[in-house]
Formats: sequence, C-alpha cells, structure tokens
Amino acid sequence: MTLRFKALSVHLLTATGAVLSMLALLAAANAEWSQMFFWLVIALIVDGIDGPLARRYHVRVNWPTYDGVLMDLIIDYLTYVFIPAYALFKSGLLPGWTGWIAIIAITYGSVLYFVDTRMKTVDYSFAGFPACWNMLVLVLFALKPNFWIILFVVVALTATMFTNVKFIHPVRTQRWRAISLPVTMAWVGFAVWAVLVDFHPESFARWGLLITSLWLSCAGFLQQLTQKRA
Repeated sequence: MTLRFKALSVHLLTATGAVLSMLALLAAANAEWSQMFFWLVIALIVDGIDGPLARRYHVRVNWPTYDGVLMDLIIDYLTYVFIPAYALFKSGLLPGWTGWIAIIAITYGSVLYFVDTRMKTVDYSFAGFPACWNMLVLVLFALKPNFWIILFVVVALTATMFTNVKFIHPVRTQRWRAISLPVTMAWVGFAVWAVLVDFHPESFARWGLLITSLWLSCAGFLQQLTQKRA
C-alpha cells in the first residue's frame, strides 16, 4: 500500500467516529447508558489512534483533499461534548435547573474552546480543560456523587477552559508520559470494565476510574507548579 492510500485509510478511520457517535446517540435516546458509553469509549480509542497515524503518514501531504483536523473536530464535538451533555441531562444525575446550567455550560463553553487557536501549549498540552466531557460524565455515572458536587465540577472545569491552567495530552505531552500513557490505558480498561458491569456500585472499576482520572486531570497543573519552581 502506497503512502497516499495509507493516508486515505487514516481519514477513513477517523470518519468511523461519526458512525460511532450515531450509535451512541441511538443508545442514549433509549436511556441505554452502558451501551452509549461503550460506543463512546470505542470512539475515544479511535481518536487516540488516528492522530499518531496521521502524523506518521503525513496525511496533509499525501491526501490533502480531506481536512482531517476539521473532520476530527466535528466528531470530537459530538462524542466528547454533545452526546455526554445529553446523557448527563437526561439521566437524572442533575435535577431541574441544575441540568440546564450544566448542558448550557458544557455545550457553549466547549464550542468556544474548540475554535480557540490558543488551546494547545508549546509542549502539546492543553490550555484549559480540553472538553473531555465523555470521560468526566462516564466517571460521574460510575460514582454517582451528590448533584451539587456534579454541578460544581462541571462549572469549575468549564471556567478553566478560559484560563491557562494546563491539562496534559496523554500521548503528545512528553513530560511524565511514561506515567501518563499507562494511566490513560488503565483508565480505558476501567471504563470498559465499568460499562460491562453496567456501573455496578460495588465494582472496583469505579475507584480505578477515580484514581486514574485524578492523575489525568491534575498532572498538567502539577507540571506548571514544578516548572515555576524551577
């Protein structure tokens, strides 16, 4: 297979995210939350794979007629933002007006974040929370904390989108990648586990998700602190 068709195959792989998002949406419409998250986790895995492949096969050079960045953003908004926000609202985890505040904050804040040209830092981390609501909402489904805690976390993370608080990219941020990449793989494993047991409250997967999520959400800020000290 020539480099040109390898580049095309990467675009076609990215495009499968649109189908996965539709499958997730259909499951969400029927309140089949575990099935919805199953498709969203598969979409997350595809999103984690296609980026390195796109850089390896130089898709902008070898198949420039498709804009892979634009395709990725469209799919990411569906799978990272829109569908998780819908699930959070319809699941009942946030009652009444709190659900409305959450979905407005998530969808409005995220669309502004996606078009912000300053979202990436020089070390390929993110400036502000990178709108990974699919990951957060999955953890919330697993832990089911008090709705006030959920609302606070949603509003706080939305606010960080408009700051320079650093969040790592587990693949592209080189510093501490030897820790962050295995932690990310563990998070995916715990997520699949939680989905397969239908978010059973006694499953250890929920605590695995909590521990790995704490690292992924705090590692960038810890890097900022240590860089300032240096």
